[in-house]
Amino acid sequence: MQKNNAGIRIAIATVIIVGTILYLAITGIRANKSYYVTIQELQSMGNHAYTRHLRVAGNVQPGSIQRDGAHLQFVLVEQGRMLHVNYAGGDPPPDTFKDNAQALAVGMYGRDGVFHATQIQAKCASKYAPAAPGTQPKQTASMAQKS
Repeated sequence: MQKNNAGIRIAIATVIIVGTILYLAITGIRANKSYYVTIQELQSMGNHAYTRHLRVAGNVQPGSIQRDGAHLQFVLVEQGRMLHVNYAGGDPPPDTFKDNAQALAVGMYGRDGVFHATQIQAKCASKYAPAAPGTQPKQTASMAQKS
């Protein structure tokens, strides 16, 4: 009788531990999942926009970047639609984050109509793009000095 009770206790403990691990894994994946949406899709999502972790891309509107220490406020523009973004992440913005840069904001859309970003990324500037066929790449000052 004693061995049977010990086996049942071990089985119950194992089920509880495995169940807890599965629960934590599933909720962790859901918490880190973010949906990529366009500005138009974001603005037409209704109440679903306020409950999901989202990624939104667009071009930084010239003259819209306002810096306040580590915090940034700027406007993303995509196909004539605008989205005000408030960035309060821990990392400073990348060096390539400037007017007309393509940027990606990761965070939550607030009921105030502002996207509250915890991460921002900027694509490399066009100076890193390959030269058009039949043209020579431009030389920078450092390249000219080496010649």
